[in-house]
Amino acid sequence: MTGSVITVAQQKGGSGKTTISANLAIGLRMRGLKVALVDIDPQGSLGRWFMTRIEIDPGAAEGLEFATSSAWGITYECRKLADSHDVVIVDTPPKADSDLRPALRAADLVIVPVSMSHVDLWATEGVLDLARRENRETLVVLNRTRPGTRLAREVEEAAQKMSARVAESRFANRVGYAEAFGQGRSAAEGRKTAARGEVEALAAEVAEVLANG
Repeated sequence: MTGSVITVAQQKGGSGKTTISANLAIGLRMRGLKVALVDIDPQGSLGRWFMTRIEIDPGAAEGLEFATSSAWGITYECRKLADSHDVVIVDTPPKADSDLRPALRAADLVIVPVSMSHVDLWATEGVLDLARRENRETLVVLNRTRPGTRLAREVEEAAQKMSARVAESRFANRVGYAEAFGQGRSAAEGRKTAARGEVEALAAEVAEVLANG
């Protein structure tokens, strides 16, 4: 059975695409799935995370694979990796144009991170529009949330009005995500924390969306 492809995309930089890609990969891996990561962002942050991970602990790559690709080669790379993995996660550069289309076209699900700002929310419209043109299912994931603030309430209400599914699970604004990422880890690894619960919740929700899609 061919694995599912998830493309993580957002027009605005700094929205947390790579953080969500890495943590989701580990969250799904902890559910027993084989996961492949593909980085098509020239910045290469996901690749740095993966290399740091295996340098610290070579065994931490078990059940994981990493590859890079150009935008035009992503369809072939995803097809190849999906033959041997349950899920392929594609981390994309911060733009929404023709270069992003192949990664959207290859996806079974497009995850769109939205950080806690109206600017991020406005930038989301371009990605959602491209995904609709490719007839791809989308899932908006709120990132760096600040529960209880007026901004969080406004952004969440505005996101709910978009013609896209908004994930019930979301990542709060926690330093633990940055600390874990710099060590090639996920916030889901190690002791049980609120961040670990968030990663596990997102992985469970995404797995359900893929299973029912």
